[in-house]
This record gives sequence, C-alpha cells and structure tokens, in this order.
Amino acid sequence: MSEKEIILTRDGHNKLLEELHYLETTRRKEVAQRIKESIEFGDLSENSEYDDAKNEQAFVEGRIAQINDMLSLARIIEESNGNKSRNVAIGSFVILLDVESGDEEEYQIVGSFEADPTNHKISNESPVGHAIMGKKAGDLVQVRVPEGFLEYKILKVSRNPISKRVASKK
Repeated sequence: MSEKEIILTRDGHNKLLEELHYLETTRRKEVAQRIKESIEFGDLSENSEYDDAKNEQAFVEGRIAQINDMLSLARIIEESNGNKSRNVAIGSFVILLDVESGDEEEYQIVGSFEADPTNHKISNESPVGHAIMGKKAGDLVQVRVPEGFLEYKILKVSRNPISKRVASKK
C-alpha cells in the first residue's frame, strides 16, 4: 500500500475497526475450523476443501493486513456540529440540484476509501466532489464530463444528514 494519507470520517473509521475485529475474532476461527475439518478428509494433494480453506485464510489475513495499513495511515475528519462553516468539506452532507434535469440528490462527501455512490457517499476526489469542495449553499458549479459539462446548484450544506434517506443508510 502506498504511504498516502487516508482520509476517513469517524463513521468510516469505526466501520473499519468493526470489520477488523470481526475478521480477527470470528472469521479467523471459522477458517481455522474449516482447515481442520478439511485435513480430516485425507490426502491434501487432492483435497479441494483444504485448498479452498487455505485460499480463504490467505484472503482473510490479507484483508486484516490491508485494514491495519489503512488505519495506520488514517486521518479522521471530525464531523463537528460546532463548526459554523457552511462550506462543503469532507464529512459534509450536500443537496445538489442538477440544473438541466431538475433532479435533487443528497450526498455525503467522504475520502476516496469510503466512497460508495450507490449509498450516496462520493469522494472528495471524484469530479463532482472535487468541484463542490469549499463551496457553499447557493453556489453554482460546473463539472467536466466526457460529453461536456454538468451544472449543479448547491442547495444545502450540513454536517448532519439532511434527509431520512441518507441517515437511514448508515
């Protein structure tokens, strides 16, 4: 893994810690049990259950190492309610109006490792995220796309989820 700082929200950091705890306390034991059971099937040279269990063990150990690396490089962005700045920053919840279509969407701006567009979490490094960083409600932004430009109006910026839809996806 590169030595690039990894920006995480408190929620994203907590999810990584939960995954790490699960992998270290539960999955390791389950995989070890699978390996033990597959050894009982006999000849390991032709034992597909053993091979599968060893591959799963390698995956679990690799993910544990990856999460540990990420956590060692993490910088947690505090989503402080006391922050009076209404500019878009990592951790902000933003409602955007697509000027052309009239559609409104709410997104949370997160670091690239937490990005999950299907759950309305976009990276500060994505074209839209990059374009709105530092902007405030009422600003118009243009985002370059292969077909030209998209124009968005920032309707609202908050440090907390604005709609129930995004709040319930946590």
